[in-house]
Amino acid sequence: MPVPAPGLPEHVTIYEVGARDGLQNESAIVPVEVKAEFLHRLAAAGLRVLEATSFVHPKWVPQLADAGDLLRLLVRTDGVDYPVLVPNERGMDRALDAGVSHVAVFASATDTFAQRNLNSTLDSQFAMFEPVVKRALEGGLRVRGYVSMCFGDPWEGAVAPEQVAAVTRRLAEMGCHQISLGDTIGTGTPGHVDAVLDACVAAGVAVRQLAVHFHDTYGQALANTLAALRRGVRTVDASAGGLGGCPYAESATGNLATEDLVWMLDGLGIGHGVDLDALVATSVWMAERLGRPSPSRVVRALAGD
Repeated sequence: MPVPAPGLPEHVTIYEVGARDGLQNESAIVPVEVKAEFLHRLAAAGLRVLEATSFVHPKWVPQLADAGDLLRLLVRTDGVDYPVLVPNERGMDRALDAGVSHVAVFASATDTFAQRNLNSTLDSQFAMFEPVVKRALEGGLRVRGYVSMCFGDPWEGAVAPEQVAAVTRRLAEMGCHQISLGDTIGTGTPGHVDAVLDACVAAGVAVRQLAVHFHDTYGQALANTLAALRRGVRTVDASAGGLGGCPYAESATGNLATEDLVWMLDGLGIGHGVDLDALVATSVWMAERLGRPSPSRVVRALAGD
């Protein structure tokens, strides 16, 4: 029986990243037909935003080299959004050729991660994104911005909330309709979430433009999500079955599991539109194809693992 708590939203949008952020970290290549079926099952479970893939160069993320093939094979469900990640103008070309309507760009809150992940600097990374965002907006596409390393960096350590806010503001000024704040190595705690959100708002970014993307390295993902919801965030990134991490940060473990998030939202009486049983069955199905059990506690509990 749901037990609502004060100060929380009536509805939350779950931004499902399992097919992209989850599968990009697999050591073995997942067949494109399995990816297409995974997306179909996630849509059937009620998820309405499914990040499908990334048009990154196959050299860097070979697991997503089939991005074009996946989008051609994918049978889209009415009412479901299928955003894709585009790292540069070449990726934008491929996204436009594939007929997508929603793209995302990926920024860093720290200089070291920008150098390692984007071969850029904290300031010059925006020169990569500006033409991509401009072309997307001119083409009538929506653009999401990701900011990684918002709550800590494995090379630089603590990250000032004001530095995160400065990157977030620049993405908003470029035209990103939403910016997702990522705890890439999972070191954030609820008070830190408050500080980062406060800094973003003080920098002129409305809370309604912000989403959160937490990793559960230290078991803080749900606590941090709850803190964000109390501050007005209404979109939460999650990965079915807890798949994924970050291929460029070895200390990053899995994303917040969508099932664990849904269980918490159900307990709080917060709407989300997802059929938990169907979602658990989907994650069990994918775990069988990956050859290992799901790391999600809720999947293991409900599936009897």
